[in-house]
Amino acid sequence: MQAAKNSTATRSVTAVLPPVHTVEGEGFPVRRPFPTDRLPLLDPFLMVDQVGPVRLGPGEAKGAPDHPHRGFETIAYVLAGDLEYADSTGSRGVVPPGAVQWLTAGAGVVHSAMPTEGFRRAGGLQHNLQIWVNLPAARKGLRPRTQNRGPADIPVVRTLGGSWFKVIAGSAFGATGPFDTQVPVTVVHAGLAPGESAELPAPAGHNAAVYVLTGSASVAGRVAEDGELAVLGDDGTTVRVAGGPTGADLLFLTGEPIGEPVVRSGPFVMNTPQQIARAHADHAAGRLGRYAD
Repeated sequence: MQAAKNSTATRSVTAVLPPVHTVEGEGFPVRRPFPTDRLPLLDPFLMVDQVGPVRLGPGEAKGAPDHPHRGFETIAYVLAGDLEYADSTGSRGVVPPGAVQWLTAGAGVVHSAMPTEGFRRAGGLQHNLQIWVNLPAARKGLRPRTQNRGPADIPVVRTLGGSWFKVIAGSAFGATGPFDTQVPVTVVHAGLAPGESAELPAPAGHNAAVYVLTGSASVAGRVAEDGELAVLGDDGTTVRVAGGPTGADLLFLTGEPIGEPVVRSGPFVMNTPQQIARAHADHAAGRLGRYAD
């Protein structure tokens, strides 16, 4: 099918921002379009981390051992390689290439996300995304839960020109993602063929951005290169994107702002410093992630 086009106003780009480079977990490098000094968050999105793509030798793969979360959701999307997860609610399994794990940490959970033993032993191409989505105050006390969807469960819309749009959450091009989200968000992974354009939906009042995973793209007429984040203004209801000379691999995000105070401390995101202190105390006392049936 052809990517949909319409006559509604298209958004403009307010900024094209470079990522920061840091390390996480056992020491694996990540490229982070936000949070940065210039963009602390894209409410309700708190963070995007890109791991790879990098080809690893045997024994080189690293992950994130046991660590806590409270007050938000994590999205782990594996593009290459794998992740084996386990958490304090008893949920465990493997996220293979093309699959997504959506963890609602809510009131608190301790979890790990590690390459499988097989991937560690053999090595290979590693590429994944970690996206954090905030929870409103009224839902920060939710009991944790995990949603897992394989590649066959996540719809992909393809165009005659060779582009494709994988709808992880929200709706686009007549497809709807399979996840139950706590706040209205759209998450689309797109592969744009060179020179092909499309319009993605961006509801009025929602924050929106396009992150270039690889390649380059035109976003509302502005060029965004590999690793750059194009932040959109709230002046339209669609976002026009086009593949660069070699095409582009994109992450498209829109979300309804929560508009509440955000206080962060490492793996905790709450509304007040007192709530953050309580989260640290609960974790130190071993209370985080333990719930009576």
